[in-house]
Amino acid sequence: MLEKYVVINPEVADALSAGKPVVALESTIISHGMPYPKNVETALAAEQVVRDNGAIPATIAIIKGKLKVGLTLEEIEYLGKTEGVIKTSRRDIPFIIAKKLDGATTVASTMIIADLAGIRVFATGGIGGVHRGAPESFDISADLQELAHTNVAVVCAGAKSILDIGLTLEYLETQGVPVIGYGTDELPAFYTSRSGYAVDYRVDSPEETAEALKAKWDLGLEGGVVIANPIPAEYEMDPEVINGAIAAAVKESEEKGIKGKESTPFLLAKVKELTGGASLDSNIQLVYNNVKVGAQIAVALSKLEAL
Repeated sequence: MLEKYVVINPEVADALSAGKPVVALESTIISHGMPYPKNVETALAAEQVVRDNGAIPATIAIIKGKLKVGLTLEEIEYLGKTEGVIKTSRRDIPFIIAKKLDGATTVASTMIIADLAGIRVFATGGIGGVHRGAPESFDISADLQELAHTNVAVVCAGAKSILDIGLTLEYLETQGVPVIGYGTDELPAFYTSRSGYAVDYRVDSPEETAEALKAKWDLGLEGGVVIANPIPAEYEMDPEVINGAIAAAVKESEEKGIKGKESTPFLLAKVKELTGGASLDSNIQLVYNNVKVGAQIAVALSKLEAL
């Protein structure tokens, strides 16, 4: 039945059947994260980082109604150049399939498709969460519900700092989602390594992380794990600068009435504009760092599962 909807790249399929490590990568960064050709260059560089660290990359997207697990170079180019690709979360998937449209996957939809393929580790920039002002707007990312139910570990630089990080952590705690600090006791805040909020547990190696993931899923404790990996210090932004830009971007989005799935792309683009492009550079570097750690964890997990 799944074969009707899911197309797995032969390299990825061979790796999965052989028990080799595979890392899922999302495609929103290609279609909604930055302009061409920077988007394609970044996606291909991220895939190379996965390979350099011993795993197979599986960039995920929906192309002409097919759930693609492991894009070809031509497909990445296509996504990078094509306008009107739909930012796709859980609710969108069946309609994009039925209408044979193109979809760039968010954290939630990438997790869903990775899980269908049997991929357990996913590396991205940052997860969505509870938006600022959510007590009035109820604007909460579908990423959080997906983390509660789907057995995929998400390596990220914390929650996007345009969000209400405290409320995001409260929501994850209620849903029983562990928030792990990778080499840190404090949740990173995307562009900076510090948020002022503690993580649930700290891990200091891929092997320790893999042990916890395997135990969780072996015991039938459903749901994902947030593996919060701080941005490298040399690419970290000045908290005062980035927080000022975020506050201004949030204010403008409120004035313009921008809500729902359009809010995050607007806020990230506005922050990039206000920081003179510095936020985009930091964003790219933190993605590479997450992809590196994700690959190392996938390698450690595959070794454990082979025992």
